[in-house]
Amino acid sequence: MKRIQTLAMAGCGLLATGILTGAEVKSVSGGVGYEALGTYDADRLNSILTKELEAFSSFPISYPPPRNEVRLFRIYYSTVIPEDNNRPVPASGLLAIPVNPPARPPLLSYQHGTVFSKDEVPSIPDKSMETRLMLACFAAHGYVVIAADYIGKGISTEPDSYLVKESTAQACLDMLIASRAVLADMNIQTGDLFLSGWSQGSFSTTVFQNRLEAIGEPVKAAGVASAPNDLYLCFNRWIHVRSEFDVQWLLGAAALLVHSYEKYYNLPGLADTAIRPAYRKTARDLYENKITWEEAAKSLPETTKELLTEEFVQSGTLVADRFSRALQNNQAYNWRFKTPTRFYYGQIDEVVTPYMVTLPVEYQKTIAGAPAEGIFAGEKANHRGTFLFSLKDLKAWFDRLSCQ
Repeated sequence: MKRIQTLAMAGCGLLATGILTGAEVKSVSGGVGYEALGTYDADRLNSILTKELEAFSSFPISYPPPRNEVRLFRIYYSTVIPEDNNRPVPASGLLAIPVNPPARPPLLSYQHGTVFSKDEVPSIPDKSMETRLMLACFAAHGYVVIAADYIGKGISTEPDSYLVKESTAQACLDMLIASRAVLADMNIQTGDLFLSGWSQGSFSTTVFQNRLEAIGEPVKAAGVASAPNDLYLCFNRWIHVRSEFDVQWLLGAAALLVHSYEKYYNLPGLADTAIRPAYRKTARDLYENKITWEEAAKSLPETTKELLTEEFVQSGTLVADRFSRALQNNQAYNWRFKTPTRFYYGQIDEVVTPYMVTLPVEYQKTIAGAPAEGIFAGEKANHRGTFLFSLKDLKAWFDRLSCQ
């Protein structure tokens, strides 16, 4: 806790930099600011759980109706980029507070999945269906929910830090610190801390969990859906073992990953070495948010292997080998857990296999870590279905734990 408090006082002062100049943004300690975004009332929350859910996925599931309206706030805060000598940068995220919350409501930090634009992020919830579902399933039932946009998304002008371990953990940690400063300004005290994430957000959640455990910040429990726990394994599966369930947007994820690692791990020439000349501009424009995924998809091939050069696929260059080592160094389960964690997987997930998701389960048993469970979302659970299944199961589990 002392480490958290120290970090909270170390903000670089967003107000002083001119990032926060709007009259409606209120400043609090540590250079943190926040602004009200409005309220999701009962009608909107019910719409999320019915019409919007049906448009999002055909996976059969239903959720309890909302009990609380939800107040929404965008948080502006300072974080640092560890891969760049802790250079300070501005960041943003979402704080959602139930109207008439219980005493000391539980606090849930949600980490979002892969998006191909800067604005499909938690702090713009109308453009993030996964965020809206978290609000309808958790904030509308008494949880305070927070969610970082990450470095490179939201208000950030930095390159996308896609699956970059230390920057991701830092952005989430500083979002937690900033959120607590805002909650203190509102005279709201929260109870147990829970963590959750989906897809990229599962990686974000586990590396954040690792950081919190390292500094002694207690986490009651964590649950992640479709977790790419071993990035080296995941990336190579996309290339070498094509599945009938694979979707084309895996190419977009591969493009983000290659460009992100070139930027954050000082691997000059990685993208040009990895991506075939015919696709380089499209892949770069997608990473730099100059085009949408729908626009990029028209110019890209069908498979990840077709996107990449043969030399890169065979790891025939120094930069390819350095990229592989960076992926291997960013595994997200290879320490002794202190936090009970559930890993949700589906049989027909388009991104990760059951084996990838459940890697941490036997690993944690072997090294006497905290309980790690693999939870099967079903034979008909694809990537989105696994996420939807996890929400219902996690809510029930977190509820039980928060009553203990």
